[in-house]
Amino acid sequence: MQFIHSVLTFNEILTVSLLSWFVAQVLKTIINFVLLGRLQLERMWGDGGMPSAHSATVTAMVIATARSEGIHSAIFAVAAVVAIITMHDAMGVRRETGEQAKVLNKMLEQWIEVTEKNNPFLQNMHLKEMVGHTPLQVMAGFALGVLVGFLYPMGL
Repeated sequence: MQFIHSVLTFNEILTVSLLSWFVAQVLKTIINFVLLGRLQLERMWGDGGMPSAHSATVTAMVIATARSEGIHSAIFAVAAVVAIITMHDAMGVRRETGEQAKVLNKMLEQWIEVTEKNNPFLQNMHLKEMVGHTPLQVMAGFALGVLVGFLYPMGL
């Protein structure tokens, strides 16, 4: 426990990043509850949804790095590139994976109805559909990361 306390106390960039992830996951869980009318605790650690926790995390990391090390530092450049790749991937490959999972799940549902007796192993097969983000979800995560990154009291 002392180790975790030491890391979070002395590594503000990591602390800001994790805080932003946590806030995004809580917001995602609340928004999901409001939209669906039921609490799904899986949203606290699951991928996909509004806002993007990946985007919030890496954006807060970039802001905290800029505040701590300056925008001319090599570590800022690395953080910025990682953030760009992460957000691009969330809207691209990961989102497309989720869309393909929706189609495959629908096909599996129809196939299972016909062949369920012959293939019982297919009964529990379901691909995860919420793995990526819409551009709006990524932008909301970005805005949250900027907010947390600037509001966190660094250097205290």
